[in-house]
This record gives sequence, C-alpha cells and structure tokens, in this order.
Amino acid sequence: MSPQRHLPQIAGPTTARPPFSFSAATRVAFSDTDAQGIVYYGRYAPYFDVARVEYWRHLGFDAHDDPASGEFVMRAFNIEYHAPASFDDVLEVFCRVARIGNTSIQFEFDVVLADGSDRHLASATQTMVNVDLLARKPVVIDSHMRERIEAFEHPDPA
Repeated sequence: MSPQRHLPQIAGPTTARPPFSFSAATRVAFSDTDAQGIVYYGRYAPYFDVARVEYWRHLGFDAHDDPASGEFVMRAFNIEYHAPASFDDVLEVFCRVARIGNTSIQFEFDVVLADGSDRHLASATQTMVNVDLLARKPVVIDSHMRERIEAFEHPDPA
C-alpha cells in the first residue's frame, strides 16, 4: 500500500516558487487520465482555471460583481508540457498576474508535483480581456481591481 498523499493547503498566497505569489492544489482524478495512464493534455486547462478562480477569490473579486465594469474573457491560452502526471498525483498549480494592460490581464502558471520532488509538469499563460458583453468591446480595467492586484503581486517591502 502506498503512503497517503495529502493535499497541501487548498489555495492561498505562497513564496515557495518565486515569482509566483499564489497556488492552488488539486488531485488527479481517474477521469483526467488517458489510455497511457497519464493526465490527458486537455485536462490541464481546468487545473489552471481553478487556480485563477481561487486567485480572484483570494483578492475578494467575484466574476459577476459588476457586469457594467465588464467581464473577463479568454483571448489567448498557451501551454507547454514538461513531464507527465498520473492518477492520484497531488498537483500544486502556481499562479500570478504577470502583466496588467489597459483592458487585459496576463496570467502565468506552473504546475508541479506536490510530493516533495517539485517536478515541473506544465506551464501556461492566459490573456484575459475585460469586455462589455452587450457591446462586445473591450473596456478599461477598474482602477480598484488594478490597485488590489498590484498590491498583492508587489507588496510594499516596508
């Protein structure tokens, strides 16, 4: 019988993998694996989504707080795969905001095996654009949101 592998803290701030400021944990489900017994490449997208949603939640944002200020939609999503994960592996998904533009935010992610080996499994970037859904046009990111993200990503060293 293999040793019990526990999930690390589900989600929260971290300094374990600079420059990442946040991470979320998940466990590989059997349904995430393919015929070779490894995580199917398309199953990484939900891992990144969970980390991004937990990041928003940590900062006190709700995806549907104020539709008048826009909603974030996916513009670009790039993934690189470095090593396989298998059923029942515990993964730690690191997340950070790498760039904030006028109407867009770029997230970066790293996925590592949370078994002490810190084996790097995948990395990704997502560019989200703040859009007025009715007009179908980009809108400027609210200054309150920008300030909160910048304060979290670059805290005052004092």
